[in-house]
Amino acid sequence: MERRYRQLLWAYPAGYRQARGGEIVGTYLDLAEPDRRWPSIFDAADVLAGGARERLRTAGAADLLPGVRLAAVFSFMTATALAGFWGTAEVVTTSASWGAPAFGPFATTGIVVWGCWLLAAVVHVIAPARWVRVVIGLALFLTAAVVPVAALFELPRPYLFVLVPQVTLGLLALAFPAQMARRHRLTPLAVASVAALIAVGILSGRSSWFYRFSYGAAFLPEAGAVLLLTAMLAAIVLSLRGDARGLWALLVLLTPIGLLGLYPLTENIAPVVGADYADFRVIIGTTAAIFLLGGTTLAAALAIRARSRTMANTQALPVDERCPNCGK
Repeated sequence: MERRYRQLLWAYPAGYRQARGGEIVGTYLDLAEPDRRWPSIFDAADVLAGGARERLRTAGAADLLPGVRLAAVFSFMTATALAGFWGTAEVVTTSASWGAPAFGPFATTGIVVWGCWLLAAVVHVIAPARWVRVVIGLALFLTAAVVPVAALFELPRPYLFVLVPQVTLGLLALAFPAQMARRHRLTPLAVASVAALIAVGILSGRSSWFYRFSYGAAFLPEAGAVLLLTAMLAAIVLSLRGDARGLWALLVLLTPIGLLGLYPLTENIAPVVGADYADFRVIIGTTAAIFLLGGTTLAAALAIRARSRTMANTQALPVDERCPNCGK
């Protein structure tokens, strides 16, 4: 157990490991069950998270994690808003007279996915954070599993254009703060309710063919634009207060914002790469490029912050003091 905990301590910077490593390992060993031979998943996650926090603090980017939590709040609200819109659309759209594929009384198998995301919004109001993360994890599993299940049973499903950004938003939503005011906990459910009303006004009486087409062609880019404007506004307001959380949140959200525009991006990229339409390869390639660009932008911001911190520390050193021994 001690050896395995010390292996996990590599998440911490070397200096911190040397100074505090024994204390950290001893604390975890004291709290572990006598017959346990491996660190628990929660202990391992706690050690890795602590190492990430310390490395960010050393690099001068300790405010990145609060920024990630702020981005998680925006991501959760966006994910539940999309679930409210598409879940309502599953119900209010009707099959075409010439026989559009359907999933019972619903347009697609997406009703199961959206229902689980809406359940997460409800649990977020009435239950502790750990239960919300469990339901979000279940929603993420269903969002990914709907693709092979629909293919196996030849059922209609949401397009990849909407499933990929939903998964990304959900993964980021897992980092939402554990402690939130009640009015803030109500926000995702309220946003989902407003999105559901919008869906009723736009899609009520439409055919399920129109609904399935609109999965990629419309609404998602608009949702990405709203998320971008919200993140930019938060960054401006917080920056005026000397708080960098908003800027980090904006950088973290660039990837899901880009994925919300996946459909128009792939439609424009497909002719460039010689594809007749946005097929699976174009979608995967564009998704990878968005992840790479978003990760590179965030890494560059971290590098700039670390460099500026190093330069500030160097400038703070006394360079004109004389040696007390030789006088030079």
